Amino acid sequence: MSNNGKSEAVDRPVNFIRNIINDDLAQHKHEQVHTRFPPEPNGYLHIGHAKSICLNFGLAEDYNGACNLRFDDTNPAKEDMEYVDSIMQDVSWLGFQWAGEICYSSNYFDKFYGYAIELIEKGLAYVCFLNAEETREYRGNLKEPGKDSPYRDTSVEENLALFAKMKNGEFKEGECVLRAKIDMASSFMCMRDPTLYRVRFEHHHQTGDKWCIYPMYDYAHCISDAIEGITHSLCTLEFQDNRRLYDWVLDNLNDFQKPDRPHQYEFSRLNLEYTVMSKRKLHQLVDDKLVEGWNDPRMPTISGMRRRGYTPASIRDFAERIGISKVDSMTEMGILEAAVRDDLNVVAPRSMAVLDPIKVIIENFDGEPEALMAPIHPQNEAMGKREIYFGKELYIDRADFEEVAPNGKFQRLALDKEVRLRNAYVIKAVRADKDADGNFTTIYCTYDPETHGKNPADGRKVKGVIHFVEASKALPAEFRLYDRLFTVENPAKEDNFESVINPDSLSVKHGFVEPGLLNSQAELAYQFEREGYFCRDNQSGDKQVYNRTVALRDTWSQK
Repeated sequence: MSNNGKSEAVDRPVNFIRNIINDDLAQHKHEQVHTRFPPEPNGYLHIGHAKSICLNFGLAEDYNGACNLRFDDTNPAKEDMEYVDSIMQDVSWLGFQWAGEICYSSNYFDKFYGYAIELIEKGLAYVCFLNAEETREYRGNLKEPGKDSPYRDTSVEENLALFAKMKNGEFKEGECVLRAKIDMASSFMCMRDPTLYRVRFEHHHQTGDKWCIYPMYDYAHCISDAIEGITHSLCTLEFQDNRRLYDWVLDNLNDFQKPDRPHQYEFSRLNLEYTVMSKRKLHQLVDDKLVEGWNDPRMPTISGMRRRGYTPASIRDFAERIGISKVDSMTEMGILEAAVRDDLNVVAPRSMAVLDPIKVIIENFDGEPEALMAPIHPQNEAMGKREIYFGKELYIDRADFEEVAPNGKFQRLALDKEVRLRNAYVIKAVRADKDADGNFTTIYCTYDPETHGKNPADGRKVKGVIHFVEASKALPAEFRLYDRLFTVENPAKEDNFESVINPDSLSVKHGFVEPGLLNSQAELAYQFEREGYFCRDNQSGDKQVYNRTVALRDTWSQK
């Protein structure tokens, strides 16, 4: 990255957007790359937005440019400051910093109004009184051209007066709109005299009650880009046809008829298996209380992933892995989980937790629990060591014991068989108690006090290693195990996507964790050895509640 104020690319995988930028810079079309991330504050950001964030902010970083965070706040009926705050938090958490102050489309409402007057004065916009049903009828369809509105040829003077009345609140919602005068026979539906302004009597979170007319996204977006000096306006493929309107607006306003005005480029949106990316559908999940909220760890929202223990680095790596193209496709959930797993394998501290406990009594151990030392990370000595305990009563996982080893591959605890306890001693099961239903309740063992610190090559031929926690110091904990939220790969295609919600997307277990996790940090993922990666829940206060971030290996593809 250059420090001389000029844009200069860093070494990254090439894609068509980087090729465009490289060509523009080589031709001196722009002095500096300037991008923007323009979310509408009507919901929480999801992993698809994260792809766009990484692209826009990443390009700005790589070319020593700038990226604005601009809220597209042109529809106050659906917007809320809660969403504004959450979006700012998500962008910062991902590791990016916007250029200058936060931008809002509402900052430019006065300018939008002035530019609308300019279009009216040029005979390029008119006030239309067709109702919604009539407008659809006049617009035509993909096979038939539209028909001119009966209000299309209203004089400039009358349109100026009508638009002023709209601004002054003299028309009801839905009574009229301001439309661009383009081409009702265009093969692109978005060019058939699209709406530029509509009447909305809504309190706006930034401008209060100053306005009762609000601009449409396609009109406001391109002008906002031009005002802010955006060079490359990047959006997803569903806006590909709308590029004609983007160019039409800027081409017909005097202030923006210059060579370095912004241009729009489209890339494929992220479609991720077993989830939905529609903000409307995510709203529905929240409103229908099918999830805990926007930050439910099963949700594809950035806040949900943060609560689940995903790291900013893993999400940025995921965005790098899937790349940028113009081809729509379905991305495997395993790619995201692999990125999370690869990052956590390096950075996550190790600990032990027993999710489905059964008690073990060490019959030949007496006295107070013994403190032992275990590595915080087996491949990173710099992370130091942690204190664990061994004593007369322990907990192991129920699945790690069988009365009789079922086959030669079972290398865990069975009667008259030895196993090693992780970072502790070799134990041998001698007998076990059962309840009236035949379930094991307690396992009685002996331990060899000479085996601490030994390794499997010490001649004892003890192949199995299991994890444990010492009972008297263990912390009771709740474990939330998450699976896919939906049972089908592409729930968005279903007539009723709620009908394919996975009833087993959340299961809860109660067990124990090491005492060293008493003050564990929320959202910081640990590797619970042999169990997976877990993080302490950020909504459970002082309770020991852990969300499973990701399993130690991909098991979904094997189901």
